[in-house]
Amino acid sequence: MPPPADIVKVAIEWPGAFPKLMEIDQKKPLSAIIKEVCEGWSLGSHETYALQIADATNFYITEKNRNDIKNGSILRLTTSPYQTALQLHERIQSSSMDAKLESLKDLANASRDITFAQEFINLDGISLLTQMVESGTERYQKLQKIMKPCFGDLLSFTLTAFVELMDHGIVSWDTFSVAFIKKIASFVNKTAMDTAVLQRSLAILESMVLNSQDLYHKVAQEITIGQLIPHLQGTDQDIQTYTIAVINALFLKAPEEKRQFDENIVDILNCPLTEMAHILAQKQLRSIILTNVIRSPTPINDEMAHQLYVLQVLNFNLLEDRMMTKMDPQDQAQRDIIFELRRIAFDVECEPNNGGSIEKRKSMYTRDYKKLGFINHVNPAVDFTQIPPGMLALDNMLYFAKHHQDAYIRIVLENSSREDKHECPFGRSSIELTKMLCEILKVGELPSENCHDFHPMFFTHDRSFEEFFCICIQLLNKTWKEMRATSEDFNKVGRERVGSSKFVLTTRS
Repeated sequence: MPPPADIVKVAIEWPGAFPKLMEIDQKKPLSAIIKEVCEGWSLGSHETYALQIADATNFYITEKNRNDIKNGSILRLTTSPYQTALQLHERIQSSSMDAKLESLKDLANASRDITFAQEFINLDGISLLTQMVESGTERYQKLQKIMKPCFGDLLSFTLTAFVELMDHGIVSWDTFSVAFIKKIASFVNKTAMDTAVLQRSLAILESMVLNSQDLYHKVAQEITIGQLIPHLQGTDQDIQTYTIAVINALFLKAPEEKRQFDENIVDILNCPLTEMAHILAQKQLRSIILTNVIRSPTPINDEMAHQLYVLQVLNFNLLEDRMMTKMDPQDQAQRDIIFELRRIAFDVECEPNNGGSIEKRKSMYTRDYKKLGFINHVNPAVDFTQIPPGMLALDNMLYFAKHHQDAYIRIVLENSSREDKHECPFGRSSIELTKMLCEILKVGELPSENCHDFHPMFFTHDRSFEEFFCICIQLLNKTWKEMRATSEDFNKVGRERVGSSKFVLTTRS
């Protein structure tokens, strides 16, 4: 007969002894099982012991996770989380550098376990680590210069333990002092810093920004783009990934008014991150990422791909305001954009008010707006009152007309000379295409935690969204002609062409 479902057969290890094979009754209190194991090895004070999974994790067995134990599991009898935490708390304060280093290494490893982490934090362990970082750095640097190289690991293990402890979400990030933030930022700002220390410091800054609006302001005051760029120009992809993650975090948490800036007056390298969130869309930073990350001989791993995707989404989200802004048909400046589209397409000048009768001018405008493919031939401004895509569609049309003028004129004239049923209306197409692109590129949405889809083309163009539009509108028109499509095929052609364009956008660099 198979054993009862509540009985699991395991092996339990203890240093210096042969493993003990035994059956664990999952209905029995864990403390009673530990007592039984201790008595088998004649160990007293069973309350100071605990069981761990004997693998790379070394996670403690608790009443909450004990059901994860499977038949054939190997467990280890060890000191309880409280006892281990107490010992490490004392040892990391040792005057012996060798003992301190070894204990910090053990602490960094043990802190991955939430059961241990809770006990160490209860001993005010986080405060102890932050004090060690704040006050011990100068001493660490002196020792590193005059004594053994192993002292370079002291700070690394201290920061690693800190990161692991904080990742459990037990302690609020709002509790940290400005002195601690400045110290962590100083590790990032140094030109030569231990790689592990730099990685942990960048990770800490990212977590501070993401978890506290107050810390966002404090961190942003300590870091500039000029101090981060050298980390992107190196060859360590982990450092590059952490650096982009910090930039993304600061951009994500930046107040709306801080996401815009005048690129003509901002000093990019020395610009505080509180004033430069929109700088992510600028050529200098994107060129550095393109050269040193995307075109690097090192294959892009999943985490880097995710951070590049986040960077892309946050930049495209700057378009959300235009996407959700309706055109005001009474706004002369906005109507002038439509007049400009007409002028470029048909090489006409806006007639003065006294040039011909009002009815004649209206008839001429209506004819031209029909050729431009607007739905409302009399007042095309009404076409841009749908949100999304709102004014973003008009922005795309004007960009296409100005920067790809020949292609724009060709598309408009080709369609205006076709039979009505085979016409691919440029205005309507542009509005629907912009809306599709907003959906595909997730404009206005928060980045997904598991997405890795970024478009290399984003890093090669100053106005990548508009360039995406220009590619797609031409492919749409080409497909329309090849299919001899009619107005009934409008959505079908649009979806098919934009869908195939995603491959072009993803691979083009």
